[in-house]
Amino acid sequence: MKKLFGLVAAAALSVGQINAAQAADVSLSVGQTGDSTMVYRLGLQSNWDASWWQTSVGRLTGYWDAGYTYWDGDQTASNHSLSFAPVFVYEFAGESVKPYIEAGIGVAAFAHTELESNELGSSFQFEDRIGFGLRFAGGHEIGVRAIHYSNAGIKQPNDGVESYALHYRMAL
Repeated sequence: MKKLFGLVAAAALSVGQINAAQAADVSLSVGQTGDSTMVYRLGLQSNWDASWWQTSVGRLTGYWDAGYTYWDGDQTASNHSLSFAPVFVYEFAGESVKPYIEAGIGVAAFAHTELESNELGSSFQFEDRIGFGLRFAGGHEIGVRAIHYSNAGIKQPNDGVESYALHYRMAL
């Protein structure tokens, strides 16, 4: 388990070092799970230097996302997780405000295999996300995101857990 946390942290740091010349963003999220556990997330993002299918309607782009999440359950159900994911973003055209939708699949490592009444089965989890929001000209962003964690049946039980959050992102 500690080894898995170390690998995820090393991957996140490596991406940070590789992309040091690029601007990084930081994000803060607050939300809840389906069982009403509060979720707090701190993330670091690095935008890709690429865009595809650019038209007058918008463009497809993306970013790398590394995050730390605190799951604020009761005394026996609190948890921590580290995650890393590539995220694809379709950004609609706009002058000072650009609406967007995003989706990504990454990996996460949980400190414990229990969260609320959910048995995760393993510390290793896949992280599936979908979200939407608004990007502003000054480099700020607000949005809503749903993230599902599951080990994809690699180990039983595999209850999984979802979080639904509001997030704010700004350039460093």
